[in-house]
Amino acid sequence: MKSLLLIASALMFSVSAPVMASGNADAGKSKAGMCSACHGADGNSMVPMYPKIAGQHAQYLDIAMKAYRDGQRTGGNAAIMTPMAKNLSDQDIADLAAFYSQQAAK
Repeated sequence: MKSLLLIASALMFSVSAPVMASGNADAGKSKAGMCSACHGADGNSMVPMYPKIAGQHAQYLDIAMKAYRDGQRTGGNAAIMTPMAKNLSDQDIADLAAFYSQQAAK
């Protein structure tokens, strides 16, 4: 009975879990030019007002960037990030997230 409940729970979660685009870190690196101005070439910003994004979870970066792009994230650096993210596709965001998630935080 317990195993049946466990399987049912796993199936429910997998059906309701958001589907994330698979990112390509190499493609993300080539798309990161504008990002590097504030976040640094490897996501380790040297400017305190801009967060270090190196080593962040790809899913977090993906969700955050889409929220900026879609106008759902309005606090903090939204005035800067929303225009930067405005023209990014879901695949662009997934690629950038893959790239920055693979960088070492310093």
